[in-house]
Amino acid sequence: MWNGDYGFLLHNLIAKDFKVRYRNMSLGMFWSLLNPLVTMGVLTFVFTTFMPNPVIPHYPLFFLCGLIPYNFFVLAWGTGTSSLADNTNLIKRVSVPREIIPIATVLGNSLHLLIQVALLLAFALFGGQGVNRYWFWLPLIWAMEVALVCGLSLISSAVNVYVRDTRYLVESFNAVLFWLVPIVYLPPPKYKAMFALNPVAALVVALRDILLDGKPPAASLLWKLSLGSTAVLVLGLLLFQRMKRNFYDYL
Repeated sequence: MWNGDYGFLLHNLIAKDFKVRYRNMSLGMFWSLLNPLVTMGVLTFVFTTFMPNPVIPHYPLFFLCGLIPYNFFVLAWGTGTSSLADNTNLIKRVSVPREIIPIATVLGNSLHLLIQVALLLAFALFGGQGVNRYWFWLPLIWAMEVALVCGLSLISSAVNVYVRDTRYLVESFNAVLFWLVPIVYLPPPKYKAMFALNPVAALVVALRDILLDGKPPAASLLWKLSLGSTAVLVLGLLLFQRMKRNFYDYL
C-alpha cells in the first residue's frame, strides 16, 4: 500500500469518527460548542456567586483556558485508549499500520478542539483582551498537546489490547487530573515547579499568559512542553511497535 493510500485511510477514519459521533443528533456538531458553554456557565456561576474570587479577573476566559485543553486531553486520550478494541473488525480485515487507528482517533477529536479553540478566541476578543503578537505561539502550543495525546494513546491503546482494564485506569487518572490542572484556581506559587512538570497544566499556563496577560509563555515552559510531548510521542511509537506483534491473538 502506498503512502498516499495511508493518507486516504487516515482521512477517512477521521471523517468517520466525526460523522458517527453526531449521527442522528438534531444539533449535530453544535454540541462541541454547547457542552463547554454549559459547563463554563455553571462553574462560572458557582465560583462567582457562591465562591467568589476577586483575585481572578476575566474569570470566564480564565476558566475556558483551563477547561478546553483539559476536555480535549481527557476525551482524546480516553477514546484513543479504546480505539483498537473498538476497531477490531477493521484491524483483522485490512492490512494497515495499526498505529493509524489511535492516531486517527486523536486527530478526529482535534476537529472538535478547533471548534472550541475558535470559541476561546472569540471570548478573548469579546472580553476586550484583543489580538497580540503572541497569538502566533498558539498553533505550536496546541500541536504539542496533540502530539502528547497521540503518544499516550499509542501506549495505552496497545496495553488495552492485553489488559482491558486499562481504559478504566485512564478514566480514573483523568478524573484526578481535573484537580491537578489549574482550571478553577490560580497555581499556588510554592507548587510552581510541580505544575511545570504537568504538561496539561503547562499548556493552561501558556494560554493564560498569551490570552489574558498579553505576554509570551516562559521559554523554559515551552521547552519542557515541546521536549516532553516529542519524547512521549517517540516512546509511544517505539512501544507500540513492540506490542503490536500479538494484537491479532488478543483482539
